[in-house]
Amino acid sequence: MRFLISAGEASGDTYGAQLIAALRKRAPESEFFGLGGAAMQAAGCHAVVDAAQVAVVGLVEVVSHLPRIYREFQSLLRAVDELRPQAAILIDFPDFNFRLARQLHQRGIPVYYYVSPQLWAWRPQRVELVRRYVRKMLVIFPFEEAWYRPRGVDVQYVGHPLADLPVSSASREQFAAQYRLNPEKQWIALLPGSRRKEVALNLPHMLGAAALLGSTQPAAFHFILPVASTLDPQELEKQIQHYNHSGGVELPLALTRDARATLQHARAGVVASGTATVESTLIGTPFVMVYRVALLTWLMGHHMVGVSHYAMPNLIAARRVVPEIVQRDFTAKRVWEELQKIIPDGAPRTRMLAGLAEVRQALTPGRQTASDRAAEIIMSTVE
Repeated sequence: MRFLISAGEASGDTYGAQLIAALRKRAPESEFFGLGGAAMQAAGCHAVVDAAQVAVVGLVEVVSHLPRIYREFQSLLRAVDELRPQAAILIDFPDFNFRLARQLHQRGIPVYYYVSPQLWAWRPQRVELVRRYVRKMLVIFPFEEAWYRPRGVDVQYVGHPLADLPVSSASREQFAAQYRLNPEKQWIALLPGSRRKEVALNLPHMLGAAALLGSTQPAAFHFILPVASTLDPQELEKQIQHYNHSGGVELPLALTRDARATLQHARAGVVASGTATVESTLIGTPFVMVYRVALLTWLMGHHMVGVSHYAMPNLIAARRVVPEIVQRDFTAKRVWEELQKIIPDGAPRTRMLAGLAEVRQALTPGRQTASDRAAEIIMSTVE
């Protein structure tokens, strides 16, 4: 069988690679092509479009990249017309993938949506596009099934694919040696996002919080920042050096290549809203959730957000498990204040650990992996 898979972000690239492996177990001769990053390509997907070429964030940011995104979209459609896949699997990334779903539907290609866009929070009217163009919606959060079903969508909760990934086998000492860290210090993870614009908006305040934390206990901390596959490590180095130079500081900070191992070995984290908050939850690392978008994007869109929480563990638990610091409230001082509560042993850290464990249990509904459940559903209905 031949599948089109479209995943435009680092998280979707990971999920796509897992799903390719699960589909191959059931149909070893399957072929895969589409939009993806390094993980999907390593799993055997021919990337007609590299995810790094279309990964942008925010209403304002997308506008400036529209010509390039349109060109890549047309390249993908040409590949669809040439290769004629038996099915298409779209992973999140709604602004691109909903347009793709329409084109695929017109060509008679069945569309499966794995990892739902957050329609329950943002522009819920787009559920009409799901009803019209998507054969099956495979969701990874338990509350999404209850949201979609009354709205006439064929939906099934399969669990979260990140829950299926193993923890790192590297010991703390091995991790320390790899990145030249002092294992006796407390490591604080900084995860500013997987897209360049996210990093530009989130990283400066994260570094500011790190500087405040380091100034109170200069010998206590080392900061670790995993580089997403969609980012250029050299660009990150330049931003960090610019911050150090302009602030007259020299942060003890190491770039790493594995977000999961980074979170696993960290005492606490500062994590941009998104998939990394789920990773932190599943690994059980206490963290502060932060987020910032361009001011115009915020002014145009924040009043349309229909949820009471921004952080995914808070949404799943229906209460505040982790602190949320968003937009103009997101300052280095606010992050520093919240970190001081959860780094030391004590009641705040204990409460957060218990809340994260509760959410983790909700994201692992059975013995089968999320990717295997999704692959079984897709193969049974395609055939």
